Amino acid sequence: MTAEAIGLLRTGTAFVDRTSFRSDVDIASQIAALSHSDNVRKRSIATISAPGGVIEIRMIDDEVYMKAGALLRGVGDGWMVLDPARLPPDFALSFAPGRNDFGGSGRLIDAIVTARVNGTQITGTIDVTRVAAGNGISFRPPPGGVFPDGARSHAFRATLDTEGRLVSFLIPEANGLPNASLRYSDFGTTVTVARPTGAVAAPDALYPQLGMGGGK
Repeated sequence: MTAEAIGLLRTGTAFVDRTSFRSDVDIASQIAALSHSDNVRKRSIATISAPGGVIEIRMIDDEVYMKAGALLRGVGDGWMVLDPARLPPDFALSFAPGRNDFGGSGRLIDAIVTARVNGTQITGTIDVTRVAAGNGISFRPPPGGVFPDGARSHAFRATLDTEGRLVSFLIPEANGLPNASLRYSDFGTTVTVARPTGAVAAPDALYPQLGMGGGK
């Protein structure tokens, strides 16, 4: 049963490489990420909102632009051109298969322990400690640095649409961890991304602050 459910979820995310889509990530209503991506045409635009500010990202072919505002230190508030080779692995910004989903569904599916299918609903448990760091939903241990035992069998609920595409993956608050949600929509919608004017090369101070490392 679990293998069947995981297979449906993997098939349900095949659209990432085939069509454009929107992804919405929310963690405890504190961190939100909205993106529109077209990996076929190599166009993506994203906004990451967190307490203290907003990060904007635009991707066109092999070009990556970012505007960090007040969230990152020592980088200014204008548009920057990033060097993709210097981005940390847990802040993957790429159109390459396996690295091209701002929602990060693959990392969640990889951490599933048990699952069962009921129509278009898939429910089960996920080992939060196995969710690799990356774009989308990521968890850090609570204060003290250790996940509680319950985090290894944390509940989740996923929904497929009538075409078998994954449209939501929900993780409720429990075990000292916040609620989190991932949703996909707007399949096949045109994604238009404009190159920002006046973008400058990103300073060295930017790269250590990206990803789950957070400047440490």
